[in-house]
Formats: sequence, C-alpha cells, structure tokens
Amino acid sequence: MARKLKRREFLQATAAGGAACLAASRLFAAGAQAKPPALISPGCRGSKVRVGKIYMGRPKAHWPTPSLDLNAEIEKYESQFARMSKDLSDVDFVVSQLVTSPAEVQALKENLKDADGILVIHLSMGCMNILQAILGIGRPTVLFAAPYSGHEWTGFGALRQQKAGALLDCLLTTDYDQLAVGIRPFRAIHHLGEAKILNVTKRALPPDYVKAIKDKFGTEIKKVERQQVLDAYEAVPDADAEAETKRWISQAEKVVEPSRDEIFKSCKLALALQNLLDDENATVITVDCYGTMWRQLPAYPCIGFIRLNNMGLGGICESDLHSAMTHITFQGLTGKPGFISDPTMDVSRNSIILAHCMGTTKMDGPDGEAAPYKLRTIMEREEGAVPQVRMRIGQKVTQAKLIGTDLLLYFTGEIIETPDLPRGCRTKITVRVDGDAEKLWQNWTHGLHRVTCYGDLTEDFKRFCRFKGIKLVNEA
Repeated sequence: MARKLKRREFLQATAAGGAACLAASRLFAAGAQAKPPALISPGCRGSKVRVGKIYMGRPKAHWPTPSLDLNAEIEKYESQFARMSKDLSDVDFVVSQLVTSPAEVQALKENLKDADGILVIHLSMGCMNILQAILGIGRPTVLFAAPYSGHEWTGFGALRQQKAGALLDCLLTTDYDQLAVGIRPFRAIHHLGEAKILNVTKRALPPDYVKAIKDKFGTEIKKVERQQVLDAYEAVPDADAEAETKRWISQAEKVVEPSRDEIFKSCKLALALQNLLDDENATVITVDCYGTMWRQLPAYPCIGFIRLNNMGLGGICESDLHSAMTHITFQGLTGKPGFISDPTMDVSRNSIILAHCMGTTKMDGPDGEAAPYKLRTIMEREEGAVPQVRMRIGQKVTQAKLIGTDLLLYFTGEIIETPDLPRGCRTKITVRVDGDAEKLWQNWTHGLHRVTCYGDLTEDFKRFCRFKGIKLVNEA
C-alpha cells in the first residue's frame, strides 16, 4: 500500500493547484493568521467529497412539456453550480450525467459505489423507475425537484418510508442554493470518514467505543503519550512562539490576568499541537486537561485548541471524544466549529446559559470575522491563559452531542446575552430555547457537555441522521 502523504508533504507537492489546499498551506506557517477556505477536507489531504450528480429525465415526457429540451435544462442547472463554485470547491463530481433509463443507471454503478452521496436532479415525469435504480446503488441520495418537474413527488413520501428509500431525502423547491445544502450530509459523512482524533491522556482508550466509531464512521481515534507532546513543544522555535504571542496579545481587547510568560508558553504549545496533528496526519486533538494531564504539560492547551478550531481543524477539551465527533459533524455540515460548554439553566427566561473557558473566536468559520476577546485565566483554576470570547447576540444556534454511534441529542435557540461576571467559565452565552426550557432540563441525559454551532442545523441533522441510521432527539 502506498504511504499516505503527510499534510505538509502534500501541500508542497501540489503547490500549483487546488485553491483550498493552497490556502491551507498558509495556515501552517508558524505565527501566521492566514485566511483559509470556508470548507477544508480533513487535514487537506487532497481528498475531496465524492458526489455523483445525476440529471434524471425522459425525452418528450408530457410533463412539464413534451418540447422540454433536457440539455438546455441541464445547462441552467450547471450555471447554478458554477455560481456556487466556492461553496463546492471541496467537491469532486465523480459522475455528472443525464440518465433517461434504469439501464443507464446500471452503467454508472461502478463509478458511484464509493461516492459519499448522490445528488439527483429531477427534470421530467416518468422517472420513478430510474430513481429506484439509483437507490439500488445503496448510497445516500438527495433528490432536488423544482415545481413542474413531474408528478413523481406524490410518491416520494411513501418511498422514503420503504426500505428502498431509507437513504433518500428530497428537496422540493425553487431555491437553487439548496443544491449545495443537499450536499452537506455527504460532506459530513466524508469528513468523519477521513478524520483522525488524537487523545492526549494516560488513560486507556475505551476499546469498544473506538472500534464502533471506526466501523460506523471510519473515524480513527489514537492515544498520544505526554512525551510526544513535550517533544513537539521543545521543537517549536522560540521566535515562532514569540510571533504567535504578539499576535494574540495585539488582537485582544485587553490582557486581564495572565502574564506574558504564560501566554508565550500557551502559544508555543499551540504551535506544537498543530505540528503534532501534521505529523500524525490527524485532524482533531483533545487533551485530558482536567485529568491525567493536569499540570503535566508546559501550559494549558486552550489557545492551541482555539487556533485549530479557527483553522477548520479541531481542538477539544477534557478528552471528550463524544464532543470531538460532534465537532467534526458540525464542520462537515456547515464549515463551522463547535463551542463546548458546561450549561446551567434559567427557566424563568426560558433559557440556558452555555459556559466554558475555551471560547472559539471564529464561530462563523475560518472565512468569517473573528469575535472580540480578552485574554484571561481559566476561571475555576485561576491559572493558564484563555480567550474570553464575546459571541454575537441575536445569533441562531444549535446545541448537540453525538452519543455513541446511534443517538444525536440536540436543541436550538437564540443568543440573547453574553454574560460577563465572575461565575462559571469565562466565555458565556445565554440562549433562549426554541421550545420549553423546563422540558429541556427534565429530558437532559448523557452528561454535562453540549457543543454549540452557529445556525439552525435541524434539517441538516435530519438528513445526516437518516443516512447514518442515527436517532435524532430534540431535548427541548
């Protein structure tokens, strides 16, 4: 088997092509705050989301009109894909073809068998047997059907309830932006399949969970020893750490408690964690920072985690593998990171307060504007260095956690306040719950942490969970 290129090697080898990877190459210059692409395939290994794009229609069909020019219709859709090329820059359309019969679908089967998903665009009536042939390939399938495309929509609902339609979802709309939305679950599936999580801990990894995650999603989880992190830390030049320190200090609204030396050590560790991901061809790192690694590293990893989250990779607190998997899912669906929190309830305001000392500054994704922050100590430890981030009031958010391989808990709401008081953790958002906060706490299970992402991801979750056989539960 050929050796898989490390990210650094891949970037050097492909310097002449691939806008996403060219942008990502600038990320890994120490101390740089480059602007990466909105969506990064994990580790930018050159791996793109593999999507089959099938136009489904019959010549001279009676609906929408016998004179329908199928090729002209395809050109209209292709212009929409060209308009959305930035949002689809990480997508490889392994098939892009008109099919007019089930036999033509069978001819494409070999090219589609390893696709992350199939996007079907309905052009005319008389295509139900073509759709069934596509579903027979056994890949997650999203069907886009604009008005007047045919009468088949009357059977889509029933088909979705049958075994043959278990991997089907439909978008019946004139909103052509939904063509890109339909690809989101395929991207999440791809990201999970490519992802590798490093867990810095002295504890043994849970073998059943690690195997179940690998079997269902393809995600690899690897334990990393303390010494490997220390070696990576010592290998970071002080000049690079100093440049990173100056950047974090200069961009902060204020440095409140932490000393400059503490910030320097945190930034040096941040660069070490980034290099460790690169050396391991990994995409996410988590540290047992309140357990077996407490005070075992030169600094707290918070700034390093935030830096990775801002890049489109992942830094996760407290060896929380469930939150790591949720974070990767968020990134796949939206290109945005998650904010892990320790919640506390305020039922009188139908709200929940989500608090954590590690607040990510680029909640809109790597291409988004950075939120303002102060550099503080970790509240409950009164040591270390961490950005206290002020998130956007009025922003719709989704909170979620993937439990094991078969359950996704979530709820949605709106940020109504960003409390700044000496209680709980440094970064806090008060979220007015969509639904009933009383029911939310009564239904709460599976521990404290939840992961928050900007936007309402309800429909994206429905598609993703449908395709991966996951039970989706709204806690509120």
